[in-house]
This record gives sequence, structure tokens and C-alpha cells, in this order.
Amino acid sequence: MNFTIFGLRNLLRNYRRSLITVLSIAIGFAAISLFAGYAQTTYRGLSEQAVYGELLGHLTITKHGLINEGRLHPEQYLMTYNEIEQIAKVVRKNVSDAYVAPRLGINGLLSNGHVSTIFLAEGIAPSDMEVLRGPRRNASGGLSADTQSGVTVARGLAEMLGLKEGSDASLLVSTLHGQANAIDVTITDTFSTGNAGMEDKFMFVPLALVQSLFDAQGRADRITVLLPDVTQTEAVRMQLVTQLKAAGFDLEINTWEELSVFYRQVKSMFDMIFGFLLAIVVSIIVMSITNAMTMSVIERTREIGTLRAIGVHRSSVVRLFATEALLMVMLGCLAGLTLTLLVRFGINAADITYQPPNSTDKVPLLIGFDFTKAIASAVLLSLLSITAAILPAQRAASRPIIDALGHV
Repeated sequence: MNFTIFGLRNLLRNYRRSLITVLSIAIGFAAISLFAGYAQTTYRGLSEQAVYGELLGHLTITKHGLINEGRLHPEQYLMTYNEIEQIAKVVRKNVSDAYVAPRLGINGLLSNGHVSTIFLAEGIAPSDMEVLRGPRRNASGGLSADTQSGVTVARGLAEMLGLKEGSDASLLVSTLHGQANAIDVTITDTFSTGNAGMEDKFMFVPLALVQSLFDAQGRADRITVLLPDVTQTEAVRMQLVTQLKAAGFDLEINTWEELSVFYRQVKSMFDMIFGFLLAIVVSIIVMSITNAMTMSVIERTREIGTLRAIGVHRSSVVRLFATEALLMVMLGCLAGLTLTLLVRFGINAADITYQPPNSTDKVPLLIGFDFTKAIASAVLLSLLSITAAILPAQRAASRPIIDALGHV
């Protein structure tokens, strides 16, 4: 018996019911695939924002305990120039194309001469910043190597103090030894952090200027490592942990994903929403297939009795109905894939923008295609649909042949 051919013929016998079931599968599969594609694009955008926008790079190397206790005793967690050079050699030994950039965080007061407000700053060399920004190096917010006292501030901070490009301002900070230190700076550029919480307090300052203000010449509190490929992150991290420990360093190495709290929160939320959506869609589809197959079994009880009377085994009868359910899922998923691609093309071509929560800029609404989740969803639907078809088919195939033939 060719189960595929018989299955297709049986689906066409009641094509209206089969069509409605296939359409429900198609719409459900499209809904799952579209949301998975949107989530994938969102993850990619957030990862790029974390690596290149927040300048986290792929790996961040710090002395053990800096993240938790560095604010209380910053002098204990600074790396010297020689330590930075030794660590950089170990990194480049593992990945020759890796880029290593020392950095130093600082905070204090920013003044326009009349009003002051707190600021958080990242000290980084202008040349290092250009490399770490990667594909975003031509956007606003970079440091100028031509102006040693030039800083770039977040737009919210600039608006708060009435600063613009070319304006003069003053920085007041506390040195490692608790003394006050101040310096005049020039605003060379403004930028959007993309984070509403940091828009009114963040700025970038040349590393040499921060080291001078902090009285920490040649020192840094962390080293940012930019790798050629994000997929290398975890493997390189494990290698560096082992080798740096063998070299006598007590260091922590964090990935960009561990340091980007916003990325992890958004990803966790989207994963939960996807699971909830998948559960709802799968439940609806399974109920639809169960209803269709149950009706089909009831209507074809005499046919099942005839098949059993001519020697067809119970397992073959069950297999026939399972094949029909599988064919409906396959047709539904193919139709859903076509619908997904059409809707995806339409949305991507519509140039729709929106402003995400906690963001200061609008972003385009783009939908990708998550092949892994699409395949996993299709496999899950197939397994559940086959199970939904087997249960009523087994009951019908187990009936006595005489009772099945006499069914009205």
C-alpha cells in the first residue's frame, strides 16, 4: 500500500475540511516564524549595539573583583602599563587579529561655568575608539586625535548644560588619592547613547586625559578585546582564562553578553514570549488536526472495517491516518513558509520605524528568518499532529470488524 498516495486521495475526498486545517497550520506556522525572525533581527541589532555601540568589544579583561568592589577601592584594581603589555601579548598569541584597547572609567562633575551636573565617562584612546566602533565608526560620537582636550558628550547631557560642538566646559574629579583635580575641555561632538538612562550623564574622554585627571599615568582598569568573529568569543575566553592564570594573573574575563544587561533582559523577555506564543499556536493547531482526524475516522469507520476484512493490519490503518496528518502538516508548513516570506518581504520593504523601550532613537522594523526555530517548530507540529491522529485511528482500528462494517 502506498500510504502517501492514499493519504493525498483521502485528504481530497473532503477537501474543504482539509483546506481549513491546512490554512490553520499555515497561519500558525507563519506567526511563529515571523516572530522568531523578528526576535532574531532584534538580537542581532542588540548584539551589534553592545559590541560596537556600547564599545564592549567581545571580551573585557579586568582584575578579579573590579566589578563588585572597584568603586570603593579603584586603586587596587588598576593594571600597570607593563601588565597591560603582557596581557596584550597573551591575547595576540591566541588570536593574531584581535585588537586590544586599555580603558579607564571615571566620574565627577561637568560644568559649563554656571551649572554643574554629574557625569560618567569612559577614557579611551581616539584610535582605539575608532577601531572598537567597527561599522559605526563614521557615526557621530567619536573622539578626535587632533584635540587632546576634546571630549564627546551624550546629547541629553549637552542639552542639560547648553553645550554644543566647540563649547568649553570643565571636568572636576577626585584622584586616586582623594584629591580634587580639574581641567578645561572642549566639546568636539555629541552623540546618542541609545539608552535613556545614560543619555543625560555619559561622555567619552581621551585615555591620556583621564589618566592625567585620575593621577594614574599609564594605567587602566580594564582591557577591551575585539575579535574578528563573534562566534570565537567563548572559545577564546576559555583559552585566555587558562593561559593568563598560568602566567600568574588573577583576572576576570567577561563576554559582551555578560556585561550587556539590556541585551540579556530583552533576550530573556523575547524567549519567554516566543515560548508562550508557540504554546498557544501549537495548541490551536493540534486541536484543529484532532478535530479533523476524529471526524475523518468516524466518517470512514465502515471503510476501516472493509480494510480490516480484506486483511489490512491494524498498524497499517493507523499508519494511513498518521500519514494523512503528516501530509496536512507538511502542506501547512509549506504554505506557512510562503506566507512568511511574503509578509517578511512586505514589512521589510515598507520602511517602518518604531522607538523601543528605554531607547532614544527610532529603529527600523525588520524581520529576518530563524531557520533553526522554523525547523524545530515544523518538527514539533509534525510529532504532535501524528500523535493526535494516532489516538482516534487506534480506537477505530481496534473495533471488531463486524461492528465497523455495520457502523452507520
